[in-house]
Parts: sequence; C-alpha cells; structure tokens
Amino acid sequence: MRIFTGVKPSGHLQIGNYFGAIKPALELQNQGEGIYFIADYHALTTVHNAADFRSYIEEVQLGWLACGLDPKRSIFFRQSAVPEVNELAWLLSIITPMGLLERCHAYKDALANGFAPSHGLFAYPVLMAADILLYQADIVPVGKDQKQHVEVTRDLAIKFNEKFGNVFHIPQPRISEEAATIIGIDGRKMSKSYDNTLQLFGDDKVFKKRVMGIKTDSTPIEAPKPVEGSTLVELFKLVATPEELAAYKVDMQKGGKGYGDYKKLLLEKLQNYFAPIRQRYSELKAHPDDVRDIMADGAKRARAIADQTLQAARHAVGLA
Repeated sequence: MRIFTGVKPSGHLQIGNYFGAIKPALELQNQGEGIYFIADYHALTTVHNAADFRSYIEEVQLGWLACGLDPKRSIFFRQSAVPEVNELAWLLSIITPMGLLERCHAYKDALANGFAPSHGLFAYPVLMAADILLYQADIVPVGKDQKQHVEVTRDLAIKFNEKFGNVFHIPQPRISEEAATIIGIDGRKMSKSYDNTLQLFGDDKVFKKRVMGIKTDSTPIEAPKPVEGSTLVELFKLVATPEELAAYKVDMQKGGKGYGDYKKLLLEKLQNYFAPIRQRYSELKAHPDDVRDIMADGAKRARAIADQTLQAARHAVGLA
C-alpha cells in the first residue's frame, strides 16, 4: 500500500499541525510505503515573501524529521524538486472542466477571505491531483477540508483513463477526524488565520505567554470549574494519559484553585511532551548537510516513480 500526503510551508508549524496531520500521517509509516512531500508550489499561492518562504520550508523539513519521519522507510522530498509534476498538471488540465474548479470549496473560501483570484489559486486542485496521481497513491490522508480535492483527483483520474487508456491508479481518501477538532487558545479551531496557535518550534517565552493567556471564563477561584467544552481540558487531553486527564478534570471540578494553576499544569505537560521533538529539531538544524542529503535522496527516489507515471501519460496522449 502506497500512502501519500504532504504539508504546505505557508507558516510556522504549530501543535494543531502535529496532532491533526503530522502525527497521524507518520503513524502510517508502519502500514505501507510512505511518500511525504513539502507542497512548496502550493504555498506560493499565499506566501509571497521569499525570506519567510525559505524559513517555512526549512522548518517543515526539520520539523517532520524531528517528529519521526524515517527517511530510510519513507520518501521525503520537496514538490519543486520533481518538475514532472508540472507537465502532468498540464496533461490533466486539458480534461478538467472549468465548472469543476469553480465548485471547489477551497477556492470559494479563499475568495471570501480576501485572496486575489489568481490562476494558481483556481488551478490548485489540478496541481494537487498531479501530486497524488504522479506517485500512483493508494491512500491519501487528509482533513475534512481537503476531502473534496481528493474527490476531484479521483474524477480527473477516471476521466483521463476513460479518454486515453488506463494510466492512473484511483486513490482513496483517509479522513483525519482530529484535524478538524484541535482547539486553539481562544476556543476556536486552531488556525494561523485566527492567530490562536501554539508554535511547535517557536520561542519558549512566547509559548509560555500564549498558554498562560488561554481564554477562560470568570468562574471564581473557590468554585468548581466547567470541564465540558473547556479549552484547557481539550488541550490537556492531547498530551496526557487517560488517567492524567481524569485526574485533571476531577481537580478542576473540586474548586479551590484558579485557572492559572491549571494553565501551569497544561504548560508543563506540553513542554515535557514536545521536549524530545524540539531537541531533535535543534540537532538536525545543527547539521544542515545531513538534512540536504536526506532531501536530495528523497527527491531522487520520488523522481524515479514520477518519471514512470509521466512517461505512461505522455504515451497515452500521443506525446511519446
């Protein structure tokens, strides 16, 4: 089984990325052949500062490796290191109906949020389809918000196969329920657009300040604290054992302590949980040549697969 997934380097990695995407995706390394890519072409639709972009790419490279991506068992590469994806995107675009793209939720949401309606934004699902089909993926782990793009990929693969012959394997989405439920420090879904995130590899003082600034209600110190729908409880359960979570909730319901005490407990659990990952991140950052070698090897292995698929597609349409 070939598993394919990626991440856009469009900002700093945060714990929502880790629990919603990175952790579940890396757990699949034990279930088949994992192919993980950094979607830098996709990120260019929203990131237009070159210096920031380079730093985001580096953070994603180091971050995924620090979180447990094993380059010996899996393929890890940058999208832009495999130029074959662009030609395949063009071959798919010739059979992509305009109406299909116009109906895509991500495009409509981007326009509603003020993004300029560029061709890159509009054609995003075609490039994503090329990403997936180029590697003949079986399983594509995605959040609910990306499910439609995998459905578009399936539609285009079927349409291409019917028109030109059987070239592409039809992938199946695997929906990550967790990706839609990671709570931010303001009680809403954790998102860069809400500025309610906790960075994975940011400054420790900033991390502490944001945890201690989590929004809570005005329940008095002596009164029991509500645990249903509590942002503190939702974040605590991400890094605690079931027994620790139960004890945390029982203590909150006793009363006699302020929210500041429970924020401190949460901060300690988060810091302890991510300490090994942050240590590994620092070690990788201190050895950039090793990271470059890993990425170069991943790109070489990815291109070997990509070339086979592209040549089959070229032959099918009559280019070869």
